[in-house]
Amino acid sequence: MSRHLNGLRFDQLHVDVARNTTDDFNPFHDPKRWRAVRGNPFGSTIVLGFQTEFLVSDRIERRHRGMPAAPLPDRSRLRFTNYDFKFVGALRPGECCDLELRKTVDKTADGKGLSTRAILRKDDGSPVLMGTQSETDRPRFLDGSIPAALPDLSALPDRAVIPGTQLFLKRKFLTTSNGKNFVLAGLGLQQDYFDELDELVSFPPLFTVGLSSCALLERAWQAGYDFEADPVVYATHQISVDRQRQSGLRSNDRLHLVVDGPKADGSGNAAVQTYHVFGLVTAERLLFAARLQLARLTF
Repeated sequence: MSRHLNGLRFDQLHVDVARNTTDDFNPFHDPKRWRAVRGNPFGSTIVLGFQTEFLVSDRIERRHRGMPAAPLPDRSRLRFTNYDFKFVGALRPGECCDLELRKTVDKTADGKGLSTRAILRKDDGSPVLMGTQSETDRPRFLDGSIPAALPDLSALPDRAVIPGTQLFLKRKFLTTSNGKNFVLAGLGLQQDYFDELDELVSFPPLFTVGLSSCALLERAWQAGYDFEADPVVYATHQISVDRQRQSGLRSNDRLHLVVDGPKADGSGNAAVQTYHVFGLVTAERLLFAARLQLARLTF
């Protein structure tokens, strides 16, 4: 059966909090700079991609927590959470949206894990985001594509090109305050993720992966990219997160973000830029791998 959650709405304050907690300085989200974006088709700021994905994932997690004792296999044995989302529209602050979650499908017997399909629509029915969240025993995306023989990343400066490669390194430090605020910006309840009295610390995977936006933007800025003259928005996200390592993250942990790309996607479409982003903790342990496609609005 489908499930609808009506009347959801992001305001500009939610957008500002989300972009501040992830250091996303794309002009599309900036209430002063969005007017300077050449040919801006949205006529406003827009909600962050990772912000809408968190909303979807949070409601899926709430569904799992609210299920009876054993309707599905134990998810703790499925080490990876995978996100496969396509952005087919943009959501502006103040626009109401509805979320539809399909029934969670159990394919663990076939080695395909658990999967929940979702679609986020505006009130007029036009889709904004669609795709699936799945839990599997092996990562669905970029397995085997991780850069090999990396040097000691902790010894390199922030915003550096890794010697002998074309890989860009961005370093971030996790804080519970940013994690809490990202949850609130995504219309979630921070107590589901952080509660000092219960000693609960659970950084949402899409907050951690969402720091990739900062890495991509800083790489482009360092290369002299003009975000206002040649704007880009996310087109697709394919992400695999190690749930075991994610659950061990704590405040002040250091995250190394390694950016590879742009990569040729084989389509010959000059309007699409494809990047691989790898998140590593303690310099060598892979936390997530992401394939992120951005669409140029002018080219």
